[in-house]
Amino acid sequence: MSHTPPPTSSSPASPATEERFFQLEPASLTPALLGESPFWHPVEQRLYYLDIPGKALFRLDTGASEPRRWALTAEPGCVVPLEEGGLLIAQRDGLWRFDPERVDAGDAAGYERLLDPPYDPSKRRFNDGKADAKGRLWVGTIDDARQPESGLYCLRGGRFEQVKDGITVSNGLAWSPDGRTMYWADTKAHEIYRLDFDVETAVVGERQPFAQFERRTPEQPLETYGGRPDGAAVDVEGCYWVAMMEGQQLLRLSPSGEVLQRVELPVRCSTMPTFGGADLRTLFVTTAREKRSAEELAAQPLAGCVLQMRVPVAGLPTRFARLEATLQPE
Repeated sequence: MSHTPPPTSSSPASPATEERFFQLEPASLTPALLGESPFWHPVEQRLYYLDIPGKALFRLDTGASEPRRWALTAEPGCVVPLEEGGLLIAQRDGLWRFDPERVDAGDAAGYERLLDPPYDPSKRRFNDGKADAKGRLWVGTIDDARQPESGLYCLRGGRFEQVKDGITVSNGLAWSPDGRTMYWADTKAHEIYRLDFDVETAVVGERQPFAQFERRTPEQPLETYGGRPDGAAVDVEGCYWVAMMEGQQLLRLSPSGEVLQRVELPVRCSTMPTFGGADLRTLFVTTAREKRSAEELAAQPLAGCVLQMRVPVAGLPTRFARLEATLQPE
């Protein structure tokens, strides 16, 4: 698949209406080193996200210009809301429950480790993860040495079950609106897969090619590189929005993998989109500034900040994880 398709509108609109969409602006000017795992809390009407190397959790209230920040004990890979209240955070050193209100009140039990990781934390860590429609947590890993020894896990029955393996950087996790298709990506391989998914049993089918992108050659300038697939979100039309790391763009792919829309960004490194706002038509995008050159950061001052824009098609709501579905023996 070409990484430079002609942009097309994702839905019919008059010029006046079109002008209101895809207008990027910062949601917050507080930069993260590597912003990741954003989600819109449908009850609180707030945006949560992480800084992985900064070992921090952020919460951005509606209308606020600066986020609330909490320090974490290890690198977090993903965060999801809990149906029982609070959050689940998959950190390098295991699975943690985090209750912002209890932590703010000084209650040490508000930040509690629930499970050890299913891997050697000196070699890898958790990465992208989300809850499915039944409240089960799915989370992938990333190998520190960037070897194809990572995989995808489902948390149920009080333990992490490895469902897939043989990839390097697990990313792009999302589901179709009917829940029958799971999307999963290997960022280093520049590939996105689709897999048949049984919502009731959590049985996952074999990987099928969904989209593949050209790798960057050693001599290739970043300006001509389309990027590699990172985090993703799905809208109500079943289209897959993916952040293209180092490609300075977001792509909207059809359910068949065709590029329908390309949105150019003011930063080189986007990491993950998520839909939010009361109507789920505000698209938030986390970005990164870690290990970027001084020249690039000077030219792209919003690197590491959260960006936002209005879009014509709403996204799917955030799924809650359920402790009953994840920690109790089946």
